[in-house]
Amino acid sequence: MDALLISLLLLIILKRRKRRRIQNHRRPIHRRHWVHPILTSRNKNGQHKLLFEELKCYPDKFFKYFRMSVNSFNELLSVLHDDLKHQDTRMRKSISPTERLAITLRYLATGCSFGDFELVYRCGASTARLIVKETCKLIYASLQDICVPQPTEEMWSKIAKGFEEYANFPNCCGAIDGKHIRIIKPQDSGSLYYNYKHYFSIVLLAICDVNYKFTFIDVGSYGKASDSTIYKESKLFKKLEDQSLNLPAPKAISSSSGPVNYCFVGDEAFGLAEHMLRPYSGKHLNIEKRIFNYRLSRARRHIECAFGILVNKWRILHRPLNVSIDFAEDIVKACCILHNFVRQRDGFNFHHTLTVPGLHDIDNAHVQSRRSLNTRDILKDYFISNEGAVPWQNNKI
Repeated sequence: MDALLISLLLLIILKRRKRRRIQNHRRPIHRRHWVHPILTSRNKNGQHKLLFEELKCYPDKFFKYFRMSVNSFNELLSVLHDDLKHQDTRMRKSISPTERLAITLRYLATGCSFGDFELVYRCGASTARLIVKETCKLIYASLQDICVPQPTEEMWSKIAKGFEEYANFPNCCGAIDGKHIRIIKPQDSGSLYYNYKHYFSIVLLAICDVNYKFTFIDVGSYGKASDSTIYKESKLFKKLEDQSLNLPAPKAISSSSGPVNYCFVGDEAFGLAEHMLRPYSGKHLNIEKRIFNYRLSRARRHIECAFGILVNKWRILHRPLNVSIDFAEDIVKACCILHNFVRQRDGFNFHHTLTVPGLHDIDNAHVQSRRSLNTRDILKDYFISNEGAVPWQNNKI
């Protein structure tokens, strides 16, 4: 009887506490300020007001601050201006499209927290978060078809010509790889985003050309997934399977060889396929296979350099993304689009390629296929022939 009475009393106490929490949650918050006095001086003392026009007078400082030239900034602003423009109200004036773009680029370029903008740009942390999220979505939606268009057969042929000229690898349509991008563990996600390197991440799968520009990106796969799994679930793989990727017809690479498929080059994480090449596996390889692996790595390194330029220019990728998964995907997509946008207009700085923190390779989890063994063997023989050999290759193996 006593135990039953105690249980009833505990139940009553717990219900009262729950009711009190609900009431406190619904109770209106009494703010000391409708807008904090620091934020009210944004149009007078904010960093955008004090610094932006002066920076435009010094192109090198402007490029270092926003990671793009003044002309590129103005061009980007002209594309996004109408969508970034908000309506003024009786209570306050809206933040201008120029300042919205400046806040977003500064956030992507430095990786600072949204709280920093509250004191620097004199706009609230929640406002800065909404601005960056909206602008990243617009950058991807407005510039996707311009910066990462669907390649035509003519474009693939031009990319292959670039790889043959600069990487000495014929019939190569691009280098493919996947990288882990650190995130803070999402709620109720279990181990879906926990990768083999023991941290949480989403995966960026990308293909680039010889100029380090991305021709395909796939963002948002679970961190626990392998390159091969992500590749087989991507739009690229589906288009390769139904032959709608507009790849050129097979072409002979030498006077003695037959037609050879146009292919993408990847690392050991990818399995051999009709349009996918990977290195020979094993440690005790003959000289022909070692030369092929070296030549393939010369072509594949372009995607590693592209990732290096990406992460060192847009340094938000240096640290774990402390945002929702959807927001993190928007950030990565915007960074990839801006990478191509700036690369095409301003080139790149050497120091942007020196280190690659924040991005890590995918683990090797491939399924071996024999569909392109013939293509790989033809290239192996071509690289040791008089037509396909390069003078220094024997010194690199």
